[in-house]
Amino acid sequence: MSKSLIIAEKPSVAGDIAKAIGGFKKVAEGNESYYESGAYVLSSAVGHLVELCLPGELDKKKGKWSFANLPVIPDEFALKPIERSEGRLRLLRKLMKRTDVTSLVNACDAGREGELIFRYIVKLAGCKKPIERLWLQSMTPASIRDGFAHLRPGSELEPLASAAVCRSESDWLIGINGTRALTAFNSRNGGFQKTPVGRVQTPTLAIVVERDQKIKSFVPKGYWEVHATFAAQAGTYTRKILPGTTTTRMASRSGFGARRPRARSRKNAAAGKAWSPRRKSPHHNSRRCSLISPPCSARQTESLGFRRRARWASPRGFTSITRS
Repeated sequence: MSKSLIIAEKPSVAGDIAKAIGGFKKVAEGNESYYESGAYVLSSAVGHLVELCLPGELDKKKGKWSFANLPVIPDEFALKPIERSEGRLRLLRKLMKRTDVTSLVNACDAGREGELIFRYIVKLAGCKKPIERLWLQSMTPASIRDGFAHLRPGSELEPLASAAVCRSESDWLIGINGTRALTAFNSRNGGFQKTPVGRVQTPTLAIVVERDQKIKSFVPKGYWEVHATFAAQAGTYTRKILPGTTTTRMASRSGFGARRPRARSRKNAAAGKAWSPRRKSPHHNSRRCSLISPPCSARQTESLGFRRRARWASPRGFTSITRS
């Protein structure tokens, strides 16, 4: 009886598929294991099992890190097993070569990287058997069973596979050539100054460095705030005067002045419980902490007896001090 080999991206996914479909038995194979039923053989990768070969593994002359050997652009990108997971790759190769296995089911993650993991394994194994694609957006048992009921032909995902291979090879070209070029440049006066370059790594580091430079070059600027003491029915209180804020609104927001208790407060009062203004979150009205234009000049502010405060917003956060 012919069977299909299902290859998942991770062992946990393979276990979920086995439980959802049912009828599988776990089979031990040395240090590795897989599942098998009457219609399927089920195994998994452990992430990436295959990687692109380095220049020195393709051509010994290209192994030297010098400008004379750049750029490195191979006619064909060769593949090799990743050493730490070579045992799992041997198991998958063996399962692909079984005579009762007539087709493959790609059950790796639904996306470009999942497609790349599966395609590289199949390419390195030299397997030419038909491929179907299990495309899962959810790992619930019902979704898994529905996915197997609607398997997609492998040819339908060829554009995605091509995009994945293109991304992998472009990363290799940028990383290998960029790293070797900068390393050769920085080591021109002697020594070996390795300078890694990567498609994602280098721009990310550039963002961090640029931000750090802005922090170091930041110049704080002082400005004026007006603080006033108000008298209300419940006593006196000090508040910062904000543009467009009336004293009535400031009093009500501070919990001072006459204010009609809420329904719940009246209910508590009837039960003999004391009423107090509702406490608000410390983050309430945090938007009012933004920089404001001074309401009056420095001389006018000091003549009124208000405090002068210097406050600045740096990339690290807001800082406020009182100047004497």
